[in-house]
Amino acid sequence: MHIVDVDDGFDLYLGERLILRHRPDRPCIYVGRGEPRIAMYRGNFEIEDHVEERVGLRHAAIAGRLIAFSTSPEAKPRLVAAIEGDADAGAIVFVEADAAIDRFWLRIEAEPFERVYGGGEQMSYFDLSGRKFPLWTSEPGVGRDKKSEITFQADKMGGAGGDYWHTNYPQPTWLSTRRYALHVETTAYSAFDFRRRTFHEIEAWAVPSRIELFGAPRLETLVSRLFERFGRQPPLPDWVMNGAIIGLKDGANSFARLEKYLEAGCAVSALWCEDWVGIRDTSFGRRLFWDWRANESWYPGLADAIAALKDRGVRFMGYVNPYLAVDGTLFPEAEAAGHLAKNHAGETYRVDFGEFDCGVVDFTSPGACAWFEERVIGQEMLDFGLSGWMADFGEYLPVDVVLSDGSDPMLMHNAWPVLWAEVNARAVENRGMTGEALFFMRAGFTGVQRHCPLLWAGDQSVDFSRHDGLVTVICGALSAGLVGNAYHHSDIGGYTSLFGNVRTAELMIRWAEMAAFTPVMRTHEGNRPRENIQFDESPELLAHFARATRIWKALVPYLRTLVAEAGETGLPCQRPLFLHYEDDARTYDIQDAYLYGRDLLVAPVWRAGERSWTAYLPAGERWVHLWSGETHEGGRDVEVSAPFGEPPVFWREGSAHAELFDGVRREFATH
Repeated sequence: MHIVDVDDGFDLYLGERLILRHRPDRPCIYVGRGEPRIAMYRGNFEIEDHVEERVGLRHAAIAGRLIAFSTSPEAKPRLVAAIEGDADAGAIVFVEADAAIDRFWLRIEAEPFERVYGGGEQMSYFDLSGRKFPLWTSEPGVGRDKKSEITFQADKMGGAGGDYWHTNYPQPTWLSTRRYALHVETTAYSAFDFRRRTFHEIEAWAVPSRIELFGAPRLETLVSRLFERFGRQPPLPDWVMNGAIIGLKDGANSFARLEKYLEAGCAVSALWCEDWVGIRDTSFGRRLFWDWRANESWYPGLADAIAALKDRGVRFMGYVNPYLAVDGTLFPEAEAAGHLAKNHAGETYRVDFGEFDCGVVDFTSPGACAWFEERVIGQEMLDFGLSGWMADFGEYLPVDVVLSDGSDPMLMHNAWPVLWAEVNARAVENRGMTGEALFFMRAGFTGVQRHCPLLWAGDQSVDFSRHDGLVTVICGALSAGLVGNAYHHSDIGGYTSLFGNVRTAELMIRWAEMAAFTPVMRTHEGNRPRENIQFDESPELLAHFARATRIWKALVPYLRTLVAEAGETGLPCQRPLFLHYEDDARTYDIQDAYLYGRDLLVAPVWRAGERSWTAYLPAGERWVHLWSGETHEGGRDVEVSAPFGEPPVFWREGSAHAELFDGVRREFATH
């Protein structure tokens, strides 16, 4: 990082890359004040801002590696930045700031054909260029396309419709095709604006502590550098390699239904019963009873059933989130001990989660964290026999809550998923089960990587829609993977069924065949199980799923190499094509296909009614179609037959795993 004085301004470089260009008539920093309006309804946020001041800091006084920014040479500095680092990594550190500033804008130099990726887990657009992305953890919304009927209906139903930028897991980090990465160290509401050709603008509702920059000659190396920055993920447990996680929420009948999956020849690692705590019926559908202990009336003799299942090599998984239903048994216990967040009247804050209210466990209190880790996760879950769980939510922290450590909830809101991940990780560590117990999350922010072993893509609609269906989980895996999340998966068949939108057998088959080429396979019955088809309701459908699980299991030797590589380098299991073929310009446009490790290319069928599919194969390689064994030259589009159960998958000729891949063809190809 070096500063060059130029024309009453300066240029800031990371190596040879121009990062900031500051001139009196074109300042790189603006500051000001704003008055926000934020309304939350069941995890959906309506955010508006009245900007009361936005002023360019046109004068920059440079003293060594310090830059003092002011509105004019005569004015006092409103912001002072220190420049740190070398050609490979550096930071703009804001060491002094006018206390009146609560809005901040920074312009980063851009090039006309530059591409940018990242932003946490983005579901609609992998290449962020040309759009603005607010970064605020929330429900992603139903539909996520303001032109769709489902989104329109969801908006009418309490503002639950989403938009392209809504995500459970935002992160103020991007990677550029100029071979650098940028991270904004802040938990404040922020936004990345990539709509200008000459600059990218960062907005934050607080002065960040620092802007971090990383350079590398190759994008693959850049991803590894971010892995080093954000932290090594806990490893996947070895038992997960036994097969799919079967999600059933049918009370004690779940165990009998599991037998149908096993009898059909499914490779199974675990039975996941999120309803282990009991259920309540609401207008949204069947919801869980948010009291985190086994419900003996719904699952009689559960502890013995879990032990018997484990003896057969199948684990049991449950569900938990950081809220306590007011009509449960743990709520009064936590309230009496002072573990719940307050409102401004000093009373327990209650959140409406849709026909039932809950208290918020206050994770800014060490005592509350310790209580939840030991009393809930430790005693009620791990000691009871659970091997894992969905660690749900994390996005719902209200901005008017009163926290025990005095934190501003506007600054804690984005940090909350990371605190939630820490609580889960510490609870597991306290029992000596890191790498043995598995929890998975949808919510996240900067730093969640070092605590959470597995992401899931949240609540997609049960359809093929462009912005909320099957294809979005590919984009989510690719974007999250670039910023340090190696392991990603989704609800097979989707989750959200509203307004008459229900699953089809075709959707279930296509989703399952894609999931066979991801690190974890897991089914979910959805929010309305009785209205949606399930795998075990149809012998034909169950046979398709069983075959997909066996394909997944056959690829476990390859998956193990990806897990080992992720632990060493941070490279995700699912990778954008350009990560290994960055000299091929076509690869930068592709967000509906991915490399599964270095050697497999997966191009899932994500539209209904298709029986053939066109995939682009990167240049410089020859690619072997997994099912037919036919070889294709890279650098062009290839159309292949794509019957049910045979998604377009290709392996790189010359791969060290060629014998394994050819064995999959011999065992599973239907023609």
